[in-house]
Amino acid sequence: MKKITPLLLAFFLVGATAFSQESSTKRGHTNQNKFKQLKDELATPNSQRTASGAPGVNYTQQKVDYVMDIVLDDKNQRISGKETILYHNNSKDNLAYLWVQLDQNMRAKDSKTPDIQTTKIPKNLSKERYNKSYKDQPFDGGFNITSVTNEDDSKLSYTINQTMMRINLPKPLASGDTFSFKIEWWYNINNHRKDGGRSGYEHFTENGNNNYVIAQFFPRLCVYDNVEGWQNDQFWGRSEFALEFGDYTVNITTPEDHMLGATGVLQNEQEVLSKKELKRLTNARKTFDNPVIIRTQEEATEIEKSKATATKTWKFKAKNVRDYAFASSRKFIWDAMAVDINGKTVMAYSLYSKEANPLYGDHSTRAVAQTLKTYSKYTFDYPYHKAISVDGQMGMEYPQICFNPGRPNADGTYSDRTKYRMIKVTIHEVGHNFFPMIVNSDERQWTWMDEGLNSYVEMLAELAYDKDFPITRGYPKNIVKYMSGDQSKIAPIMTKGDNVYEFGNNAYGKPATALWILRETIMGKELFDHAFRTYSKRWMFKHPTPADFFRTMEDASGVDLDWFWRGWFYTTDVTDIGIKEVKKYHTKLVGDNVDFIEDTTTGLGFKANINKDSKFHYEITYNKPGGLVMPIIVQFTYKDGTTERKVYPAQIWRYNDDEITKVFSTNKELSKIEIDPDLETADVDTSNNNWPKEDKNKFEKFKKNIKK
Repeated sequence: MKKITPLLLAFFLVGATAFSQESSTKRGHTNQNKFKQLKDELATPNSQRTASGAPGVNYTQQKVDYVMDIVLDDKNQRISGKETILYHNNSKDNLAYLWVQLDQNMRAKDSKTPDIQTTKIPKNLSKERYNKSYKDQPFDGGFNITSVTNEDDSKLSYTINQTMMRINLPKPLASGDTFSFKIEWWYNINNHRKDGGRSGYEHFTENGNNNYVIAQFFPRLCVYDNVEGWQNDQFWGRSEFALEFGDYTVNITTPEDHMLGATGVLQNEQEVLSKKELKRLTNARKTFDNPVIIRTQEEATEIEKSKATATKTWKFKAKNVRDYAFASSRKFIWDAMAVDINGKTVMAYSLYSKEANPLYGDHSTRAVAQTLKTYSKYTFDYPYHKAISVDGQMGMEYPQICFNPGRPNADGTYSDRTKYRMIKVTIHEVGHNFFPMIVNSDERQWTWMDEGLNSYVEMLAELAYDKDFPITRGYPKNIVKYMSGDQSKIAPIMTKGDNVYEFGNNAYGKPATALWILRETIMGKELFDHAFRTYSKRWMFKHPTPADFFRTMEDASGVDLDWFWRGWFYTTDVTDIGIKEVKKYHTKLVGDNVDFIEDTTTGLGFKANINKDSKFHYEITYNKPGGLVMPIIVQFTYKDGTTERKVYPAQIWRYNDDEITKVFSTNKELSKIEIDPDLETADVDTSNNNWPKEDKNKFEKFKKNIKK
């Protein structure tokens, strides 16, 4: 056996000590603090998009102008068109090709959209559902491109990839140059009432008439910018659109007896409207209190009895719009009302069939008018000359025109539920004129930037229309069920719309709730409203990104909100703040010292900021089982029945994300402590919000009320 020399022993001791130190040292970690800045998640500012959230001095965007001749074939439910497109390359880049959207190809026979949907065979199905779901032949939809040519009618090379078409330019389009080309096309219009869709026709068997609500009906350019390059993501049917602004000249040929509404200023009123209609329209342009009927129900009912074989052409011009849509039918009643937007007259219109009256006559145009007033108040003055609500029996939006649901019973009566749903959707779809038709975010990439922001302002318009409006989406209590649900079926708001489970809650409800909480609870109305209006005005007729919104809201308010954006938009964390422990103390003077005597009779744990004149001191430990940091809103109820409220800012959690302790001193004894008494923070579990704890039966009753 070898002896261990002193030198070798010393080596082993040093090594063992080092090993012991190394093994006891904790591994390092990245900054996991909920209040760390959002810089890692946001794009680096540059001369096009500044750190303040405003467009930079070198901001550019493309412009696309369209001249179109459209024919609506009512006999065959087909639409055909010829368009000349003038593309302005305002970027600093040379472009080797252009990308064009062919949204109707989602309905083509070879569409890949059905292939990405999961399907199952049901155990049983009604005959009506069976006939609707299982067809002998698939609908023959999609664009039929008959011609793509240069301006001189020579052939232009192109490649179609599902819902996208690449225009192969003869030579690269230099920065500052324009390129003009032509496309001719046609497609069969889908029956949207039977087969679904964002546009189409509704058939009425009574007289064989159709209501047409037509959109995504022409090949239109994709967005090119310094954020995405070409935004040429395929259209699968859910995530909507990214489009460039431009000027439109559109001629639409319809049956002679049709009434039509469309994007743009009608150029030939004298040719397409009767003398009666022109006189009534002139009157409506001076009437601000109630809608004026332009085409009456009696007139529309008489017109729909016989179908005209002759045609007429409606001529429109629209400046600085990002899209185009129209609605046409011989069944349409038309009413109109003037709206005063800070001294400028804007027209509110409604087009609807007799099946939608009197619901539409009672509320549609009034809802349009209220939307324009409220949104203009909180964003910017509505810049266009009109907004139209169409009885389209869906919810879709386009510049200056939208298609909405809602019809009364056969006897003309309608329930409050039907009424409020129709008003809600109308306000929402008209509101889309602001987001994204003017504040032109990328809907395909960031659905929440139009749907969520719009759903928030929609709430303000609904309450302006009716102070007792039954708001179903946006209040914090209404999102609790979703946020506390199965985490495997919940995605962060910052997720592409095609890839989320509960689309409505994710893209509409949760972001609207987030903005409501910012305004009502965290920032306050004055700071929030100024910042939101600043964002809206900064990005009018431009293409904002999420970073532009987040940065502007902080820049214009002076409030650091990085912790809020990260929690609400980048995670699926929930709010759950509770009262873990309460220790009650009273003071006793012992010589030159003040002793704090714990009142152990409470059955239930003082550091600084003790009020020496107070008799009672409550050491309250708040914990946070939920992942979201939020302000702690506490209501103290005294034994004499009076109350006092204290709000601790969210930053109280900056050193400890699990629990914190605060002392509350008072001269009156407390009977109750309650967190978030008005349900302002979307707290998913209120069973831990009270001291003393409420009995379980009361909590169950509360949960039932939330579900209602």
